[in-house]
Amino acid sequence: QRRMTAVGVAAGIAAAFNAPIAAVTFTLEEIIGDLDQTMLSGVIVAAAIAAAVERSILGQHPVFEMQRSYAMGPASSLLSYAMLGVLAAVVSILFTDSLLGLRTRFKSFTAVPKWVHPAIGGAMTGGLAVIALLWLKQPGVTGGGYETLSLALSGSLPVKVLLGLCLLKIAATVSSYSSGGVGGIFAPALFVGGMLGGAVGYLDVLVFQHPSEVIGAFALVGMGAAFAGIIRAPMTSVLIIFEMTGSYGLILPLMIANMSAYALARHWRHMSVYEALLAQDGVVLPHGRPAATDADAGPVGETLP
Repeated sequence: QRRMTAVGVAAGIAAAFNAPIAAVTFTLEEIIGDLDQTMLSGVIVAAAIAAAVERSILGQHPVFEMQRSYAMGPASSLLSYAMLGVLAAVVSILFTDSLLGLRTRFKSFTAVPKWVHPAIGGAMTGGLAVIALLWLKQPGVTGGGYETLSLALSGSLPVKVLLGLCLLKIAATVSSYSSGGVGGIFAPALFVGGMLGGAVGYLDVLVFQHPSEVIGAFALVGMGAAFAGIIRAPMTSVLIIFEMTGSYGLILPLMIANMSAYALARHWRHMSVYEALLAQDGVVLPHGRPAATDADAGPVGETLP
């Protein structure tokens, strides 16, 4: 069952994000916990088949069609990318602490039946979406927000919208997820990071007088940095950006921002968000390869490799 769970996770992520390589690394980093060769072959095959089926239906293209190819640019931008990693770590802690805290409140909220809780969260999320439409004139608070994120990647959203959507998306995701509503963490992490990165890009342009084209590059790097801080899968945070955008020119800024966000977030909160969510429900899952069964034992009871 543990082996097939890992296979299913890899297949689901590969199909949902058109990112089979990132699906494999995430499964190794977060689900399995080590490089178990007995599980690796099934994970790779499942991710490849899922991606092949998805691409045969939706076509051969990344999730985000980049209008231009980004490169690192001036070396002074590395300071801004490092700062983006620090800010992404702070935002990651804000996201996870808010999520876990509100979920605890919902679990202890007994004034109404449990099946009403998702409706409460949905009403809160809907209210935040209305605020975004009236105040910022942009969607994206609900759903994946990929269209709005694409605008950030092209550098066409003003800084006020970027910061506003970053905060509203955190609040909406926390409200929906904590109440038991439908939704995940992957796509919101990418969205929040893109908005944060775009805002830091404006700051980089203001301080270093760099061309405005770097705003989109910062949004792209921000996606990976927030993902690394929230999901705690550092290798996956780099690879999923490559596969979802098809942009490979920002490898050094991605590594700097992602690893900074990951290291700081892990230092401040050692337990990942998925482990913390399970811990709230009293579930502790072991990492590593599954324990040997009778079928794995040799003729005198020893465990075969």
